[in-house]
Amino acid sequence: MIVYEYPFNERIRTLLRLEDLYEKFAFFISHEHPQHHHVALSTIFEMLEVAGRADLKSDLLQELERQKQTLLGFRSNPNVEAEMLDAILHDLDRISSALSASQGKTGQHIRENEWLMSIRGRTIIPGGACEFDLPSYYAWQHDAPEQRVADIQKWFMPLVPLFDGISMVLRLLRESGRPVKMIAQSGSYQQMLQGKSYQMLRLSIDETLGAIPEISANKYMLWVRFTSQDGDMKPKALESDVPFELSLCSF
Repeated sequence: MIVYEYPFNERIRTLLRLEDLYEKFAFFISHEHPQHHHVALSTIFEMLEVAGRADLKSDLLQELERQKQTLLGFRSNPNVEAEMLDAILHDLDRISSALSASQGKTGQHIRENEWLMSIRGRTIIPGGACEFDLPSYYAWQHDAPEQRVADIQKWFMPLVPLFDGISMVLRLLRESGRPVKMIAQSGSYQQMLQGKSYQMLRLSIDETLGAIPEISANKYMLWVRFTSQDGDMKPKALESDVPFELSLCSF
């Protein structure tokens, strides 16, 4: 199954973009080649661009506190597993404390590093990080892989509380949805949302169907149109019925 996610607002869109960048970062930092580490470092620079909103940290703290208060209300519910609830509440406290303790604007430690900022400035230019442009960076790329990994992890470390908060918020959001089996008649599906507030849509589909969802949604209506790709990858509307699972997620 392939899972497609669609954000209903800009805040969730930002969190999903940062999550995607973190997954790329984790992949490239786990390898040893200098080119992998170049991409890992460039990905940190992209994270700073996306996370540049000054209120992202406060948004996460407010959401984590709101989720904590909501979950505390389930303590008296006999149908709730107490150990699992306590574990989630513990994680919320831990993540909130670490995020509150983080100082300054997101990525300020990188912005204050002249060497890193010189690399960031050159990576914006196509092919701008060549050895004749950045000889010191080229020399660093010839350090031992273990040293490069240690350096990148040191530069990324102050961002860890932010990404822990993002991971927890998105986890709770995804778990709020319940998948429902649907059929897109002749490749098209519409659903009236009647003004209900959702933060994210999750759509799961069998990858062997070759169907690609094009999603449009607001607080009033959800519309999904399935397409396929021909030889030159040009989208082509599907006219057959398409089975899929739909989850509407909200806090």
